[in-house]
Amino acid sequence: GALDISVSGMVAQRVRMEAISANLAGAEAVRDANNEINPFRRRFVHIAAGDPSARQESGRKLGVHVSDIELDPAPPRLRWDPTHHDAYPQGHPMAGYVPKPNIDPTIEQINALEASRAYEANIAAAEATKTMMAQALRLIA
Repeated sequence: GALDISVSGMVAQRVRMEAISANLAGAEAVRDANNEINPFRRRFVHIAAGDPSARQESGRKLGVHVSDIELDPAPPRLRWDPTHHDAYPQGHPMAGYVPKPNIDPTIEQINALEASRAYEANIAAAEATKTMMAQALRLIA
C-alpha cells in the first residue's frame, strides 16, 4: 500500500511534466496540423485521490491518479502585427491581429519545478518505505 501511494504520485507527476513540456513546446505554435490559424491550447492535468489500479484497503482511496487532461478555455493572446503572415485577414473581426497561445513560459517553468519537487518527494517516500520494510524483515529474521 505505502509503495503504491508513492508510485502513483510519481506517475501522476510524470504525466504533469509531459503536459508542461507540451505547453512549452507549443508556446509559439499558431497553426494547427491542417495549417489553419488555430493557436495551441494549454493543457491542464487534474489529479484526483485514489489510484484505480492499486489495492484498496478497508474502502480507503490510496494514492492518486490523473483524472483528466483539460484544454485551457482561455482565449488566445492577440498581438497587433498586420504584416505578419499569420495575422487574421481583412474582413475578420480581429483583422491585423496575430493570435498567440495563452501560455506564459515563466508560469510553466514554475509548474515544472513544482512537479519535479513533488516527484522527488515521492521518490524519497518510496525509499523510506523500502528501508522500513527491509528493517522489519531483518528484525523478523
